[in-house]
Amino acid sequence: MDGKVALVTGASRGIGAATAVRLARAGADVAITYAADKDAAQEVVAAVRGMGRRALALRADSGDAGEAARAVADAADLLGGLDVLVNNVGVGLLGPLETITPADVDRVLAVNVRGVYLASQAAAARMPDGSRIITVGSCMTQRVPGPGGTLYTMSKSALTGLTKALARELGGRGITANIIHPGPVDTAMNPADGPYAEPQRAGTALGRFGHPDEIADAVVYLAGSAGAYVTGAELSVDGGHAA
Repeated sequence: MDGKVALVTGASRGIGAATAVRLARAGADVAITYAADKDAAQEVVAAVRGMGRRALALRADSGDAGEAARAVADAADLLGGLDVLVNNVGVGLLGPLETITPADVDRVLAVNVRGVYLASQAAAARMPDGSRIITVGSCMTQRVPGPGGTLYTMSKSALTGLTKALARELGGRGITANIIHPGPVDTAMNPADGPYAEPQRAGTALGRFGHPDEIADAVVYLAGSAGAYVTGAELSVDGGHAA
């Protein structure tokens, strides 16, 4: 991926941070967005720069329509182009159906769906032919293991339709669009030793949590030359959660 420019949204920690570092290791210059934790975002930037690649962190609330698109434009302008967009940003809100408020629905859909749509739209307008749009979905779109995930699952499921439509819309330009569905992944938000970890672990065929690097490796595959003939696809990296 030498000479390529990538933008990874929501990449100050977890899967996004691992993805930014893996893309840099593969040769890409990387921009990331973050919502609040500037220090963590700068640590990711430092890691990328330590590999000899260019990097920058942009503060952006993907739930704000203007900021979602503006982050794409800023990344392309400051790094001289855009070849890969990784729609990683998302918010998780779980709870009984009757407790979810209209404000909750608006916020989750604004970040998880509208923000991804607008970022993809802005990226497609700037990307050269042969570029990549990769979106991070959820294993819950393949199998919902229990109650409480209706809003989150709905929002992530919408991204599958978006991905397939983007593949058709942009295929004539050689731009691929794919979605990765991670299973339980050991992150600060969902630690493998946390109070809700055991049921998640038991729900996988492999009996373990994934590591952020295992998701990042899948992103790099789809972003690189090996993934050139893969588009409109759902790639489950879930330890057999859906099996």
